[in-house]
Amino acid sequence: MFRKRLLLGFGLLAFATVAGPPAAHAATVNPNPFCARIGKTLEASSGAQMYCFGPQISGTRPHARIVFAPFGANVDAANPSEDVSPAGVQADGQSETSIAAIGPYVVEAWNDATQFISPCPSPGFKEEGTGLGFSANGGVSFVDEGGLPNVTCKEDKYFGDPSVEAWAPGGSAHFYISSLFDKPSLTGVSFLALSACGASGSGTTARLSCGQPVIIAESTQCIVVKGALMCSFLDKDFIAIDPVRGRLYVAYTEFGFTDSGVIKLAVCDIGTPTGGVGPAGGRASAPVCNPGPHPTTNFKVAGSVNCENEGAYPAVDLATGNVYVGWESNWATDFMTPACFNTPTLNQLAAVPLKCLPLTGTSPCSAPGKLTAVQVVSTDATFIPGYNRFPSNDFPRLAVSDRFRTVSIVWNDAKAHPLGDIYLKSFNLGTLTPVQAVPVRINSLANGGLHFLPALRNVDANGNLNISFYQRAVVSTTFTDLVAALNVNPLTASTPPNVRETTVASDWLTVSSLIIPNFGDYTDNYVQASSSPPFTTTRTYAAWSDGRIGIPQPFETVMKL
Repeated sequence: MFRKRLLLGFGLLAFATVAGPPAAHAATVNPNPFCARIGKTLEASSGAQMYCFGPQISGTRPHARIVFAPFGANVDAANPSEDVSPAGVQADGQSETSIAAIGPYVVEAWNDATQFISPCPSPGFKEEGTGLGFSANGGVSFVDEGGLPNVTCKEDKYFGDPSVEAWAPGGSAHFYISSLFDKPSLTGVSFLALSACGASGSGTTARLSCGQPVIIAESTQCIVVKGALMCSFLDKDFIAIDPVRGRLYVAYTEFGFTDSGVIKLAVCDIGTPTGGVGPAGGRASAPVCNPGPHPTTNFKVAGSVNCENEGAYPAVDLATGNVYVGWESNWATDFMTPACFNTPTLNQLAAVPLKCLPLTGTSPCSAPGKLTAVQVVSTDATFIPGYNRFPSNDFPRLAVSDRFRTVSIVWNDAKAHPLGDIYLKSFNLGTLTPVQAVPVRINSLANGGLHFLPALRNVDANGNLNISFYQRAVVSTTFTDLVAALNVNPLTASTPPNVRETTVASDWLTVSSLIIPNFGDYTDNYVQASSSPPFTTTRTYAAWSDGRIGIPQPFETVMKL
């Protein structure tokens, strides 16, 4: 009965998200105080929305489902026929995509709506909020693997917001998929967890074997509310690997009961480059992370009392082992919280020295080594027609180029026109002094349209950047493409040419989805990793949520270089 009442309430939301103004958040079904703040004093990720509010129906489902078929250079990494509950109900919506590749292997992960209608346990771990696809032929085709393995789903389950990384210690291909990891009871400690996966074989014998959840980070604040344990919430994880030192880093936000988000950085030992056991006992197949129950265990990059910090992304300088973290400060609170109305919205960039990130114990550092920022003309109060969540975001994405001695960030910004452009700015490693006097506009096509949710993860073997993003050609359309600027020198001061990567544009007004946001709040791309310096090639993959078959699906393409 509770489920029926819940879905009826969300059904009323559907029409507002398609044709009218942005829909308000549904009534909170999770008693955690963090959830009550979403849409009022804070905003949060798609994974947090799933954790707090459950399924949220939106869009108009097509009268006849389009037949699933190959899409040329664009590949659906999932299979809609897998997104059916044990009771035989079709789940609409896979979004929030992340991707990584090494050798012939590619893994894409996504937020999976099938979790909402599948009991614990279900075949193929359908009850998990993080789904994944595996390719052993360079992304030409994928096998939908269902959900991430988790035999303890009655205690904790994956709630999405995945990030994928890859490396090959000792020549053996491994992938890591991190996600939110919380209790189905909606109470208790909040976690981030990862699954370590090994890829092997070829053709019909190819396999991806993923392990059980490994805890990366956990809540540092808990209180008792009406006899139930409620804890701070961990959100928006993203991971980066240091293949030189055998380390995995995760950047994330912890939302406490009175603060507006603390940016943190956790570290895991994943072994040695030769495939041996690492200093803290970690191996490629069995990472050793240092979550701990104390605030000092995971390095605090930045915190805020009034204005929200969110959207943290890490990148590693392989030459020094230093880690760079970017995030947006005063996101959403810049128009929702009066105390923040006079506070500039910034994309922050912090340099965290290797010495501040021990594999065990607490950090000897109390603050990053260097900090800089760029001021953003935010699009977070700009409604995107067909996008079923309000607001959007201007989160930075970043990559380190040791060849050019730079760390670069990209983001969407409305400084030139109200619907936004994609901008790049690079900084010198170590000092964080700016390379360009002013940010460089990246989009060269359709400059009057909409440009948002850029992706940038790592540099290619030449030290160059490959940047992809969503684009609408004109203001008056909801047809959306993925566009890329390729082989971009981090030192550039001029707008590079762009290439359309999608073979078919998606009309965001005609999709059906159980997930908010229906197309996620990030896209992703990844330069294929290699097992030897410079640890990348020039083959670059992109991942995005695509609605061409009437429901959001996790697509992949090899970007045209």
